[in-house]
This record gives sequence, C-alpha cells and structure tokens, in this order.
Amino acid sequence: MESYGELLRKVREEQELSIEDVEAKTSITRHYIEGLENEENGAFPGEPYMIGFLKNYAEFLGLKGDDVLKLYHAKKIQESPVPVELLQKKKPKFLVPLIIILLLLVLAGVGVYLYFFVFKVPQKRIETQKMLAETKKTHQYQFSGETETHRMYVGDQILIPANEGEGNIVLTVKGTLGCLTLETPSDGDQRVELGEERPLDLDGDSVSDVILYLSDVDMVDENRGAQVRMLLSLNTDPNPADAQADSETEQTTVVGTANANQTVIIDDNRPYPFTLTVTFRGECLFRYRVDSNDKIENHYTASSSSLSLNAQNGIRIWCSNINSVRLQVTAGGKTEDLGIGPDGHVQVEDIKWVYSNSDGRYRLVVEDVN
Repeated sequence: MESYGELLRKVREEQELSIEDVEAKTSITRHYIEGLENEENGAFPGEPYMIGFLKNYAEFLGLKGDDVLKLYHAKKIQESPVPVELLQKKKPKFLVPLIIILLLLVLAGVGVYLYFFVFKVPQKRIETQKMLAETKKTHQYQFSGETETHRMYVGDQILIPANEGEGNIVLTVKGTLGCLTLETPSDGDQRVELGEERPLDLDGDSVSDVILYLSDVDMVDENRGAQVRMLLSLNTDPNPADAQADSETEQTTVVGTANANQTVIIDDNRPYPFTLTVTFRGECLFRYRVDSNDKIENHYTASSSSLSLNAQNGIRIWCSNINSVRLQVTAGGKTEDLGIGPDGHVQVEDIKWVYSNSDGRYRLVVEDVN
C-alpha cells in the first residue's frame, strides 16, 4: 500500500512544484511540508495540526483529503503496537476437559460397536454356553431299527433292543476327537474312523447286528461331537465263520474301486480339508450340503458364477442336469475332474473321506447315491 508521504511528494513533483512554491501558495511553512512528505509526526505540535496541514496540502495538490487521511490512519494502525493481551490467545478453561470427554465417548462407541456388531461377543458367548451345556447333557437314543442320524457327544448312549429277552444293549460314547470311540458290552471299546461303516456284534454270536457310519467328526475340538448314522445290519448268516468273512469283506470294500459306486480320488494316511469347484455350463437346479451344515439350493445358468465349496469331511450334491456342470476336486495339491452324466440326467453324489480297516488308510472318494 502506498504511503501518504510518498503520494504527496510524487504528485508535487509531477506538477513540477517545488517546496517553495507550495509554501508560497498554501502558507504552510517548509518545515511542515517536509514533515508531511517524510511522515515525521514529531515535526508538528500536535496531531490536530498535522491532520489539518495534511488535508490542506492534499487538496492543494488536487487529491481528495479524506482518501489521504485514510492512508495516514492505516499507517498509524500498522505502527501501533498490538496489545499483549491480544497476542496471547487464551484457551477456554473447559476446552481440554471437553476434548477428553468427547474422545472417551468416541472410543466407548467404537468399543461397543466392535463388541456387539463386529466380534459379536455376547452372541458367541451364548452359543458357546449352549454348546457346552449340550455336550455336558447326557442323551439316550433308542434305536428303532430304522436308519437314523444323530450328533452325539461324550457320555451319550445308544439303546439297542436285545435279540433275546427284555432290556437294551447299551453303547456309550467315550470319545469324539478325530474318531468315534464306543464302549460296547461284548467287544470293549470300538473305534470308528471318519467315513467308516462299522458292523457291530452286540450279542457275541459273530453276526453283526447294527452298522454305525461316522459321517462327521472334528479333528481338533471334541466338544463339537460326532455325526453318527445307525442302520440295521442285513447280515443274518447263521454260520459264524461266513458271517465274519462277510463282515471283513464289507469293511474292505467301503473304499476303492471294489465298490462299483465309488471312485477313489486321493489315498492317504490321514484325512484333510478339500475343495469342490463347481462351474456352470448350462441351466440347472443345484443343491449342496457341506459336512453337517444346512442344505443350500439355487437355480443356476451358464452366466452364473462358479461355486467353491470347502469341506473337512464330505460334500453331497444334487443336480437336475448333471451335464450342465463341471466338477473339480482339489485336495493335497492335486486337482481331479469328476466324470459327468448325460444331458438332462438327475444325479446325486457324495464326495467324502472314508476309512478302510484292512490297511488303516483314508481315501477321498466320489460315490453315486441312489
């Protein structure tokens, strides 16, 4: 911003006027004229004199006196020292506590959100308590002779009617970690592996009375129990030696190509998780169940996204048109394409781990289900 003194000198020189000319025509002495142009306020006896001379001098040069006075006041404000109390901006006393309170409220809100909605601690706690209560509760299942499936926990009992006389033969669950361990009255503890169908002789006549099939068991947490299917044995051979031979044959043909309905994908000394990838090539109704979870059913077309199903024990699939899907199983770093049926053919298949008593190995198989 141009100062008032520089403005006065500039305009005077542009009009080719000397200080003597101004002095002669305005009656303002040279001392005051130089004081105005040099902005030396001390040259005047008081500010009122200085303002009066400044206005007269400006109007003499053809300037607006009020505009020049504005320049003077602007410079005066700039030169005036700022009061210390204005330089020291005081913070309100309540500001810091308010910030702390707001911060604590925000943190509390975030904590509540994470607790209830992200980690769902209360819901999981209730579910855990229910599961623990369920596992500690002893159940008794009366076998009716019809095929039935139950999730069983340590301490549960299976009551099977005795062939002769009254009462029941009691099988007690002793373990559900990695396999099913049963306490039987005739043969002591019986160990049923994942995917194994175990015929049981309950009355000691060397003839199997009931068959147990272990379809699901947790390898880490015993509290999750075991999914057990019970069915009546059809073995009624009166010859004990033949019955024993048939029982052994049944156990060894649970897996491998000996069973015409099964195709072996993986042969290993332990079961492990596997993945079934389903790619849709046409329109179909497709339903699946992973391990012991609920069934899921949807209608798919060729434009549908593929499915990737991860299982620990087994997967059952239903397809209204098996030729419309491509099935791939990945396990142990190996991927296999599953064979498909003709166009329009309805097909149900189990992809599951089964256990062979003959060699103590596990096999991941594909089994056609009638």
